[in-house]
Amino acid sequence: MNRFFLLLLLAFPVGCEKAAADRPAAQPVAKVNGTEISVQQVRTSTGAAVAQALEKVIDRELLVQKALAAKLDRDPQVVQSMENARRQVLAQAYLEHAAAAAAGSTRDEVRAFYEENPALFAQRRIYRLRELVLSAPAELMDVLRAEAAKARELEDVAAWLRARALKFSTDVVTEPAEQLPLAYLPQLMRMKPGEIALVATPPGASVVQLVHAEEAPLSEAQAAPLIERFLAGRRRLEIAAAEVKRLREVATIEYLGEFKRGN
Repeated sequence: MNRFFLLLLLAFPVGCEKAAADRPAAQPVAKVNGTEISVQQVRTSTGAAVAQALEKVIDRELLVQKALAAKLDRDPQVVQSMENARRQVLAQAYLEHAAAAAAGSTRDEVRAFYEENPALFAQRRIYRLRELVLSAPAELMDVLRAEAAKARELEDVAAWLRARALKFSTDVVTEPAEQLPLAYLPQLMRMKPGEIALVATPPGASVVQLVHAEEAPLSEAQAAPLIERFLAGRRRLEIAAAEVKRLREVATIEYLGEFKRGN
């Protein structure tokens, strides 16, 4: 469950949250200058969160009323933005509709994912790390990796970077495996406290020193709900990509003006 995993969990909620305790969706819960706000507009969980969400809806309604009074809904840029938002909502609604028939994950799929990712589950750990994060050209990686391999302390690598005027940031983090980039985990699992390693990342690299690792495994039963949510989110992404590809194949798309393409 790396950061991409977490994003998927957030991007594809399993179901709609309850607005408030079994109230009809159209029932008003407040009025703002005579305009009613319904339970349906306050889509959140229970307790204090409901009250907080209602206050945010009230704030939004006050701003909307002032915008309408100023006739901002007639401003060409605002009209265009509203139309873009409407079309985005429609596109997302269609993809959700297309993915609604996707079957749930089987026990075999959950078990396979669990077994394929021991660093996230069966061998999960909570890591305390010191790290140097930097943007570096690809040609420097081998040299930096060698420097990290022979360093006794992370400060040795920091001094080497400063001598070459390379910018970097430092951090100390304590995170479970699922909160760390997936690229870290294979190396971290092999490292002993005090060891230093270089991990390539999209913006450059991180030089990490393992301070401490605490065993914190999750059983298959504990991990199953998380895995099911991830697999459902991944399946929806796959269905969405396949549907867009299919629609492009059967559509007539013509590029015009500066975007016109040659034959």
